Amino acid sequence: MPSGPTCSMNMLWNTQIEDTCIVFRSWHISSKAAFVFSCFVVVGLGVLYEWLRAAQRTLDRRIALTLRAQGKGKAAVRLGGPDAVGVGSVSGRDSPEIESEEAGLLTGSLVPKARVGTPLPFSARLSRAVLYGASVFLSFFLMLVFMTYNAYLILATVVGAALGHYIFSSHMDIDAVLANGVDGKGMACH
Repeated sequence: MPSGPTCSMNMLWNTQIEDTCIVFRSWHISSKAAFVFSCFVVVGLGVLYEWLRAAQRTLDRRIALTLRAQGKGKAAVRLGGPDAVGVGSVSGRDSPEIESEEAGLLTGSLVPKARVGTPLPFSARLSRAVLYGASVFLSFFLMLVFMTYNAYLILATVVGAALGHYIFSSHMDIDAVLANGVDGKGMACH
């Protein structure tokens, strides 16, 4: 009884081309041409991941500019609004103080921390969540491709990430790099 082509799952570094399955049994490589096409698909997924990261940064900037135009954010708070940062602060810190901040340390009880930042409208939260979810999914998918331990697929993943970074990260926030030491997330999965 013929069983047909089978997927080969390697847990060691390999360069196998035919009978390689990429993530799904249905993504079964049966020829060299299909393998080359699959490598191009993986490169495209790496570029897409970097586009998603750039889209997240662009969306965050757009939301921040909209909120600032509506008078929200640190600039508006520091002007002396009811929630002004540092106003009435005993220690003179820029962060708001909770009167019972030390009580949690002494009693062992949980003291809720004040949320930092500006509340986002529903549509902004939803669009940020959708982009974040898509980038998390794609990053884990690329991790699974990487975990085939196939040298060619690993190379395709890295080339896609590098090409996407080259295309979508053509500008640098110099102040952020000098202040925080990094501009972006680097090689984090998500």
